Amino acid sequence: MPTFLIVLLIITAVLVAFTIFLYFFGKRAEKKRDEQEAQIQAAAQTVSMLIIDKKMVRLKDSGLPENVIESTPWYGKRAKVPVVKVKVGPKVMTMIAANEIYDDIPVKKEVKASVSGLYINSVRGLHGKIEHTPKKKKGFRAKLMNRYKSLKEETKSESGKGKKK
Repeated sequence: MPTFLIVLLIITAVLVAFTIFLYFFGKRAEKKRDEQEAQIQAAAQTVSMLIIDKKMVRLKDSGLPENVIESTPWYGKRAKVPVVKVKVGPKVMTMIAANEIYDDIPVKKEVKASVSGLYINSVRGLHGKIEHTPKKKKGFRAKLMNRYKSLKEETKSESGKGKKK
């Protein structure tokens, strides 16, 4: 057998083994996430709160309690999390929102939220409806047009600088 064919077979075997590993690892992670989601839903309470501010910040800069930050794995400390500053009764608290609902949370409005510990699961408007803003994906052509416009503006600003003397 030619050596190139042997190398190709070894690479194919490694790729197949890696794909099988990812499949089983993904299944296990999915089961774990489902169990955690069930626990969160079981412990959820409905709370009325005023949303003061929301932002995406790193976990260590979020203002969450120190024991929450310490119990987070090392790879999660650098990731940005959706942090919401809320007023629940007389207390001002910092909470973490679910990624799916972060964009729908209104700022400077009172809402009813399903909360599990420091985690906001869902939000409903207390006075009126919450406006859901569905994100539209930019198409390939739109991205190219934006890139073209930005490059065109850059060249105009550079050519304008060279003429002024």
